Amino acid sequence: MIKLIGILVVALGFAFRFNTLLVVMVAGIVTGLVSGMSLNEVMALFGKFFVENRYMSLAIVLSLPVIGVLERYGLKERAEALIRKAKNATTGRVLLTYLLIREASAAIGLNIGGHAQAVRPLIVPMAEGAAVARYGNISEKTRSEIRAYAATAENTGWFFGEDIFIATGAILLMKGFFDSLGMDVDIWDMALWGIPTALAAFFVSWIRFHRLDKRIANDAQNSHAEFVQQDEKGA
Repeated sequence: MIKLIGILVVALGFAFRFNTLLVVMVAGIVTGLVSGMSLNEVMALFGKFFVENRYMSLAIVLSLPVIGVLERYGLKERAEALIRKAKNATTGRVLLTYLLIREASAAIGLNIGGHAQAVRPLIVPMAEGAAVARYGNISEKTRSEIRAYAATAENTGWFFGEDIFIATGAILLMKGFFDSLGMDVDIWDMALWGIPTALAAFFVSWIRFHRLDKRIANDAQNSHAEFVQQDEKGA
């Protein structure tokens, strides 16, 4: 059981909000050491897996300059202006729509989103634009909350959607783990049981986004009331 101490390190690191990359690296090193490996062996494995998987991050690295150029020429402004023309658009509906697209595409093995590729340049401006179109200027606190919820839409959609796709890394990892224990679990069964979890995540997110819309409306009303009071005192 001592070999599972890495899980405890990750849990504590996330609970105390330490740097994610540092926490994962420390957890890996600690797990290797308590398993009888030397520090040199652990670091050699880090290097080995980095070299073997470096091509997985190549698409993200190449997309960053493209996104930067698009932002330089007004991508975020155009996305915000586009959503302002939609009369029934709200922040919650924008995020819920992205979550649906992200989860559905991940379920069939398509990675069409991402924080750098979609959330920052497109989803956040559209979500903020929907709030501005309805309530005028919004506070920095509200903007920060919208950005946080946009990030959760990305993480939730990708995390729960990919578990439905049989060729995703998570499914194959679990298949290999069960095979090592002598348990015959079919990948189609694992993907099938990922559907209820994905639906539950979508339903919970719908509730959270609906509550976000209410908070944005309340904050806008409170800000307007404070502005009126200050204006009356000034008069």
